[in-house]
Amino acid sequence: MQEAYGELEKAILEVLHPIVEENSCELVDIKYLRERGGRVLRIYLDKEGGVTVDDCANVSRELGVVLDAYDIMPKHSYTLEVSSPGLRRPLNRQSDYERFKGRKVKIKTTDPVEDRRVFSGTLLGIRGEMILVEVEGRSYSVPFGSVSRANLEIDFGKGARK
Repeated sequence: MQEAYGELEKAILEVLHPIVEENSCELVDIKYLRERGGRVLRIYLDKEGGVTVDDCANVSRELGVVLDAYDIMPKHSYTLEVSSPGLRRPLNRQSDYERFKGRKVKIKTTDPVEDRRVFSGTLLGIRGEMILVEVEGRSYSVPFGSVSRANLEIDFGKGARK
């Protein structure tokens, strides 16, 4: 599953990647949205052990300066938000599927795979272009290219209510 970005997002990514790397973080996603209160540029970061408030503040401050200096953003005002992707982190890259092996996931596909479009279970990893997931004791191989959306799920353990 590859994110489709427009020209504005591509320009932002160009200046954002070095800032994210300097702060020892990983870019999870970027969204530029029109919302009720105006436009919002959302940047989602992660790193081993999780991002801190300081990580987000540093990236936000540095990115804000660069966006203003290079006049990248359209002339209207916007709000810049930098945060963690949260507990239900999206899985966008193949490397995400290896990193979160053994975790609970939910994968949705554009086309049915073995008569299913939704796979909620344990991530077993990735083999070539196939994502391996176990759902209710059965293993499935989901083509990476057919994933429309995938994210981590919260695992409340065996004693939790459903």
